[in-house]
Amino acid sequence: MSSDRKRPIPLDSRSSKRARTSAIRAGDEFLPGNITEIEVHNFMTYTYLKSKPGARLNLVIGPNGTGKSSLVCAIGIGLAGEPSLLGRATSIGDYVKRGEVSGSIKITLQDQNPDKKISITRKINKQNKSEWLLEENKSIHSVTKKEIQEVVARFNIQVNNLTQFLPQDRVCEFAKMTPIQLLEETEKAVGDPELSTQHLTLIKKNADLKKIETSLKQRESVLANLKANNADLEKDVRRLQERKSLLEKAENLKKKLPWLKYEQKKALLLEAKDKERNAKRLLNEAAETTNRLKKPAEEWRKKRSDIESTIRKLQQQHDRLESHRRQMIENESKMGEQVRAKNREIVEVNKRESIRKEKIVAATRDLATAEAELADLPDYEPPKQELQEIGNRIREFELGMIERKNQRGEKQQLYSQKQQQRDQITRRIAEIDNVKNRLLQALKDSGARGVVDAHNWVQSHRNEFQNDVYGPVLLEINIANMEHAKYVENHVPRYIWKAFISQDDRDRDYLQKNLEGMEVPIINAKDLSQRNAPAVTPQMQEMGITARLDEVVSAPPVIKHVLNGQAALDYSFIGTSQANARADEANALGVNDLWTPENHYRWNRSLYGSQVSASVTAVRASRLFSQNIDTRKKNDLESQLEVVEKELEQLGQEGRKIDSDIRTLEDEAAALHKQREEIFNKMKLEKKKRADMTSRIDQRRRKLESIHAEDCKSAEEKLRAEITKLNQERKKNVLKLKDVVKEYAKNQIQLIFEQLASAEIDLKVREQERELKSHEQLALQYQREYDDSKMETGRCRQQLENAKRAAEQVAAITNELQNMFREMPDTVEDLEYLISDTLAEANAVLCNNPGVLEEYERRCKQIENLEDDLGTERAQLQDCLSEIDSVKAKWLPTLRTLVTKINDTFGHNFREMAVAGEVSLDEHGTDFDKYGILIKVKFRETGELQVLSAHHQSGGERSVSTILYLVSLQDLTHCPFRVVDEINQGMDPQNERKMFQQLVRAASQMNTPQCFLLTPKLLPNLEYTDACTILNIMNGPYIDEAARKWEDGPSWGKITESVASH
Repeated sequence: MSSDRKRPIPLDSRSSKRARTSAIRAGDEFLPGNITEIEVHNFMTYTYLKSKPGARLNLVIGPNGTGKSSLVCAIGIGLAGEPSLLGRATSIGDYVKRGEVSGSIKITLQDQNPDKKISITRKINKQNKSEWLLEENKSIHSVTKKEIQEVVARFNIQVNNLTQFLPQDRVCEFAKMTPIQLLEETEKAVGDPELSTQHLTLIKKNADLKKIETSLKQRESVLANLKANNADLEKDVRRLQERKSLLEKAENLKKKLPWLKYEQKKALLLEAKDKERNAKRLLNEAAETTNRLKKPAEEWRKKRSDIESTIRKLQQQHDRLESHRRQMIENESKMGEQVRAKNREIVEVNKRESIRKEKIVAATRDLATAEAELADLPDYEPPKQELQEIGNRIREFELGMIERKNQRGEKQQLYSQKQQQRDQITRRIAEIDNVKNRLLQALKDSGARGVVDAHNWVQSHRNEFQNDVYGPVLLEINIANMEHAKYVENHVPRYIWKAFISQDDRDRDYLQKNLEGMEVPIINAKDLSQRNAPAVTPQMQEMGITARLDEVVSAPPVIKHVLNGQAALDYSFIGTSQANARADEANALGVNDLWTPENHYRWNRSLYGSQVSASVTAVRASRLFSQNIDTRKKNDLESQLEVVEKELEQLGQEGRKIDSDIRTLEDEAAALHKQREEIFNKMKLEKKKRADMTSRIDQRRRKLESIHAEDCKSAEEKLRAEITKLNQERKKNVLKLKDVVKEYAKNQIQLIFEQLASAEIDLKVREQERELKSHEQLALQYQREYDDSKMETGRCRQQLENAKRAAEQVAAITNELQNMFREMPDTVEDLEYLISDTLAEANAVLCNNPGVLEEYERRCKQIENLEDDLGTERAQLQDCLSEIDSVKAKWLPTLRTLVTKINDTFGHNFREMAVAGEVSLDEHGTDFDKYGILIKVKFRETGELQVLSAHHQSGGERSVSTILYLVSLQDLTHCPFRVVDEINQGMDPQNERKMFQQLVRAASQMNTPQCFLLTPKLLPNLEYTDACTILNIMNGPYIDEAARKWEDGPSWGKITESVASH
């Protein structure tokens, strides 16, 4: 059927028209791990397929290209196999049917319980991602790949084992397997499951054994050399040991020295403690005496305090009486002075009457003079016309200033707006430059280590070039759509992105000279002629092609010319997902390069014929264009910045001219204000002069009137009445003063008496305080002596502790050391003399090689360590040998028995088809990693048995040998199923018929694994049993009619009728 039609592919059961042989194995029960159903969606050539294989031999037949191997791929990938083991595509996304985005595979396995099934579903997509579902116990849940692998391993399914799973594209690998690899695969597929584990254990243990034996030999050789070298050093060692003994004696003497010093410090501490106890006793006695004297002193101080309180009260009363007395005396003095003043005023009144008459005459004369001056003062008229003119001119200047200030405000506002515009443009240019730095860093990270230095050098030397120099190219282009950026980045060779473009031969040579070593290409582009690029036709647009690749790139003309010339951007097209789905039609429209969101398509026509080859690759994500520079936008921004700068300069000049005009108007207005102020001041002066004259006349008139109003007689009578009243007050005050003086005298006598008593008590208190102070000073002296002695005790204790720590660091006291110390001097001087004498004796022992003892002891230590290590390694060697013998005793007999069984079956089967063949175990003693299985065959009577390889046998002979070996494993294997893809290709009909008969016979045995044999054809008149299931695959656009014959009903019957009618 066509790959675009969605219906089940007919996979028919056994034929009813073929000859049958008697079945040895009865029943069609599935064994645990057998495949009971295969279902795929959008997988390789299939839109949908559902197949139910038989329990034993399944013959999958169909023409080449119809999808037989796709069924093998579905089994391998669906059971957690890697794509690489199939020998086809290496990524899982390549197994999704072309034109689809996802697909799925569902494999149903027989569980241990005959009534239960396990279904494994793997969903795949073009992004190389997989999703796993496990259906078990009628529940479906999402699982990980590891869990699926555990389920597959539980049934001993090994899709990576060529003896169990042999895809078409890996058939040749079987013959290329070495005997060692063949043994490994056979162990995994056949025999005890522990067999492979035991083999690996033996290989590992044998490697460990060899390491241990090598190490033993090396250590024994080193040990012998060390012992021989030490024998030559023993004489020097004895001399050094004698010297060492003396030095040790000196060291032991030195150990006692700090302990003697410790004893000295201990004696000092005891002496300090005695001083501290004596000082404390004297301090306590002084404290008792001081406390005994404090009580009477306190009593006398209390008496002094009481009498001082009485004196203070008397003194306060004395002060009050004294103040009252003085106040009354002052009152008497003031009233006497007032009386005398009143008498003087009476005398003055009598004198003033004669003077009053003289004042009246003078005042009348002064009044007449002032009135005459006022009458003679001329009238003043203010210049109103001049003031009005000055005011009008001032208003004109102020209006001009207001207008100019408004203009200045407008200019300042416009200037601020332009500044903001300039700052905004500057920030946008900085952002673009920051993007440029990130692009340079991206180029550097991609391997162009010198591109940043090259770019900086070009920027700093631009004025030295003959023409414009561009580069790196990545910085010179802009792509608005990031989806298009992916296409451009993947299409253009990587070296172009870091290239620099010159337009003059001299610039090219200059760049090559100075950029040498920076690893950047230099391209000289001089011919900028346009190429005739193909246009996007309506037919292209209808299938989803939108533009050419060069049309989405914005760049200077020379850059686009280089990209078109070097990478042919103008001959590459961009399409949508619709174009991806219809990519097969693109080449017919003249498209040789097409980019879509999913894939990149490229068509190449052979130079020697009309054949066209196509390639499809996935579109990789953009790395360099994650930050893109819009160079055209940057140029526009720089032009805008230049215009704004000029406008700011012009606005600044206009603002300065307006400020100058404002200052001129302000100066002229200030001059007019000054002139008007002078006129106002003159007006005020004239007005003040007339007002002062009028005021003076009024004052003189009031003075004259007051002189006329004076009455001297009544004034004298009034003064005499006031004198009488004051004399009466003076009398009362004198009587009160008499009483105060009496009380004052009484208080003075009592105060003197109390002061005398206080002086007597104060003398007593001073005597007590002197005695107390004397004892307190003595107590303070004792306290200082006690503190000093206590501090000295602490210092001695600290010195003792330090001495003890120092001594313990040198040597801790032990019974042995104490016995040794008893034999040594007991004074520091004697001990130091003995130490010096012992060191001199040790230094007198000469030795030409002072390091010999250290070397001797180091070798002795090495010898001791080596002997310990040798003992350990010998024990390890025995343990390893024991483990190898134990595992080998289990593994090798089992393996020999297994190979013998395989050889019997293989030899019997081979004799029926060819001349002779045998399978043998290639043993290598304890080199278990070299063990292998040798397949030896011969196809001619005159020939010798030769090991099966790709060099000695033909393709058909290797196929016969391979299938017979696999058949020989059929009744021994523990795997649930086996897959062999087109193994019969290249066999002659006779061998193919014999092979088929043996395969049917092996599959008919009880409890043999399920088997899938894929072949495009079968020979006529083959013998079948009930163990055979035939799966016919009819899939493809050219066999649609035949495929319909297999959709339902008795398929063989319909085919027979169709053949007969033709």
